[in-house]
Amino acid sequence: MNRILVVRLGSLGDLVHTLPAVSAIHRTFPRLEIDWLVDAIHQEFLALVPILTSVVTLAAPTLDGWLDVRRRLRARKYDAALDFQGLVKSAALSRLSGATRVMGFDRASLREPAAAVLYRERVPVMTGGHVIQKNLGLVAAIGAQSATTEFPIRPVESAALAAVLAKDTSPFALLNPGAAWPNKRWPADRFGRLAAWLRDQHGLRSIALWGPGEEDLARAIVSESSGAATEAPRTQLTDLVALSRVAKLLVSGDTGPTHIAAAVGTPVVALFGPTDPFRNGPWSPDDRSLSRYTTCDCHYERRCRRTAEQWCLGSISEDEVRQAVHDRLLAVRPTPEP
Repeated sequence: MNRILVVRLGSLGDLVHTLPAVSAIHRTFPRLEIDWLVDAIHQEFLALVPILTSVVTLAAPTLDGWLDVRRRLRARKYDAALDFQGLVKSAALSRLSGATRVMGFDRASLREPAAAVLYRERVPVMTGGHVIQKNLGLVAAIGAQSATTEFPIRPVESAALAAVLAKDTSPFALLNPGAAWPNKRWPADRFGRLAAWLRDQHGLRSIALWGPGEEDLARAIVSESSGAATEAPRTQLTDLVALSRVAKLLVSGDTGPTHIAAAVGTPVVALFGPTDPFRNGPWSPDDRSLSRYTTCDCHYERRCRRTAEQWCLGSISEDEVRQAVHDRLLAVRPTPEP
């Protein structure tokens, strides 16, 4: 093989969970060219992955967008296209690439089973485990193996990190109250009180992260923190990577910043409601996940079906989170002396 196409259009966390499989391809076939097809919104993240030869973006989910990406893919003459997404859309794009081998998961492992008819090869993979292992099962079908789980994300410079350290060089934790799904958000006022506890018990100041439309959540953390938290500067994705590499801890729901922090080795405490931490959570045995998945009624749905008083993620108490944070910080291995 000379050239291969990885198809994983989004979301950010799913891109992170695909990286170990792509790293396994690169380690097994170091001279192989690896292209990645992704939605344009996520191009910035893949620009941080040094083992990729090219990032091909789907600019828009329109006929013109599809025709344009088909033209660009076919010009590359791929030996294989691997669909890690398992949707009819991603399977169709894999097939349109013109690759000699069009590969995806077997029907039982697909998010949309109808996608199976578009693959030339359907790969049985283990079910019930972490999605990282599922992805590694797909690349094993082309002979790619790796003894380690690697996330090749290059270090970046960051104006936001520089601004944070210019004000205070003391160690800090990242608190992330936002998420695209409302039912993945732990209350901001509880994050604020957690920040005060982190300062008093562990000597850590807190930085409240926020994305578009989430400024009020960050400000609520600051107002409830008794001076222990500050609002993060406006951050791009590269800033998030840089901040995570320096942070001593991240506490968040199941969202992109959680998976980026875990990928760069930041200690993580993750809070789960509608999604399964055994499938989507942090993979380090040292990290901590607090979950209400087994009692949740809205598995992988964007909005909770329950009343506010019975909300799944809201039932995770402040005491539980403090204990998980305490345990995670105790599990941090000291850096050996040079």
